[in-house]
Amino acid sequence: MSHDDLTPELAAALIAVDTPTICNAIEIVEGRRATGGFTRRPVVAAFPALPPILGFARTATIRAAAPALLPAADAKALRVAYYRQLEAAEPVVTVLEDTDDSPGVGAFWGEVNSAIHKGLGVQGGLTNGCIRDLDMLAPGFQLLAGSVTPSHAHVHVTAVGVPVTVFGLRIHPGDLLHADKHGAAIIPPGMAKELPKAIDLNQRQEAPILKAARAPGFTVDKLLAAWGEAADVH
Repeated sequence: MSHDDLTPELAAALIAVDTPTICNAIEIVEGRRATGGFTRRPVVAAFPALPPILGFARTATIRAAAPALLPAADAKALRVAYYRQLEAAEPVVTVLEDTDDSPGVGAFWGEVNSAIHKGLGVQGGLTNGCIRDLDMLAPGFQLLAGSVTPSHAHVHVTAVGVPVTVFGLRIHPGDLLHADKHGAAIIPPGMAKELPKAIDLNQRQEAPILKAARAPGFTVDKLLAAWGEAADVH
């Protein structure tokens, strides 16, 4: 899917629901349960109450446990190249893979970088590394990370625009990501426009079960009746 295909109306429909609902909708469209295409490890959300973020992946790898091996000028050029890729006409979610043996030694994300990225129009960030400056992060800029730490250590960019793996999810540049406090999911190419209908079906199928479960006097027999009602929803 390209930026032109992701209309404001479609984007609004997708971010109106959480990422678990997106995963359910993808399964409905594909007609099968899935064991991939989403993060599979816990994430730390900088702002758990924020709505979901949606955008095309821009990627990089980082390290923090030791200084950069490149000369200072080359290391700076690589970091600038990373920022340059964020300047896009389409909505962007940035994904940083911390490739240290023990990710999270030093934080790329803090007050300054969250402000830079928000200023560049980035929707939010996903990293298996760490974040810091929790009380000073750019308001409304969602970050999903592996941990929280107080230092940036030797954090530096090591590669830009490469496939990355975070929380068990392999992400390629340009993948369409939906993410919130639960984690992230990749919306397969060409599927986004089919999801609103699947979301509606999912919600209508769940409605009789939730109604029964939340009503006084709920029993297993009433659950079975609700299941039958849900099965008739198409």
